[in-house]
Amino acid sequence: MSSPKVAFRPLLALFVLGLLWGYNWVVMKGGLSDIATLWFGAIRTIVPALFLILLLPIMGKSMAPPPLKFALPLGVLQTAGFVGFMMWALKSGAAGETAVLVFTMPLWLTLMAHLFLHDHLSRLQWMALGVAAIGLFLMIAPWEGHLAMASSLLAVLSGLTWAGGSIWQKKYGHLYKLDMINVIAWQMLYGGIVILAAAMLFDPWHFNWNLHLGWVLFYNLIPAGALGWLLWFYALHNLPTKVAGFGSLLIPTIGVLSAWVQLGERPNQFEMFGILFIMAALVMILWPKKINS
Repeated sequence: MSSPKVAFRPLLALFVLGLLWGYNWVVMKGGLSDIATLWFGAIRTIVPALFLILLLPIMGKSMAPPPLKFALPLGVLQTAGFVGFMMWALKSGAAGETAVLVFTMPLWLTLMAHLFLHDHLSRLQWMALGVAAIGLFLMIAPWEGHLAMASSLLAVLSGLTWAGGSIWQKKYGHLYKLDMINVIAWQMLYGGIVILAAAMLFDPWHFNWNLHLGWVLFYNLIPAGALGWLLWFYALHNLPTKVAGFGSLLIPTIGVLSAWVQLGERPNQFEMFGILFIMAALVMILWPKKINS
């Protein structure tokens, strides 16, 4: 019997998503000169979250928020930590390198699943973690000074908290009968409010309005924001998980290439090898397990 065909439209949605989210690293980096870091993070999460919540009844779904004890920690990890650390990393770090380091998330997710969900790692997955460790060392480059190292560590923290949110959802999500889009929208709102509170406390207001900033905000709120999440939901719902996982590798790849072309961020020799090691490790982690005949 032939294997089932993968539908074209979900694959197209995943490809478009990779372009939108991959190029957004360049867009976000360019916008940080005109708007305070955490304020930007708060805007790009709260507004799309409200849009998705208002869209729920049109999609035939409930607007009622999920239980706070489940959604708030999820929002703190998967939105506040992920976006907050990512924006801080982008402020002082290169867009392409930040994209790759943030998207080490599947590696941390695999390790956390082993530690907290008792999902045993295969030999290939252990090898992938070792390969990733080499790549991380080359990209963090402790010999290049504290500023470069701090930016890289913030990007890694972004991936870690993102993975932590996924573990939280995996561990406790089955206790509630919740709609995925409803949960994502509300946790984005809660996480965005946490970022907003941090911005009010620690990040002085800076907003230099111009046409470029208007484009940056529009891109983050609509194409990369609300539309991006809808494309992700559609692809995830209609594609095998492994296919969606491999497709997500397009995002850091586009991030590196677009930063190279548009921002002139050409990785040095160590960074290039680090990127290659991490991308190889991600492929190893996402590689489908053998199926017994």
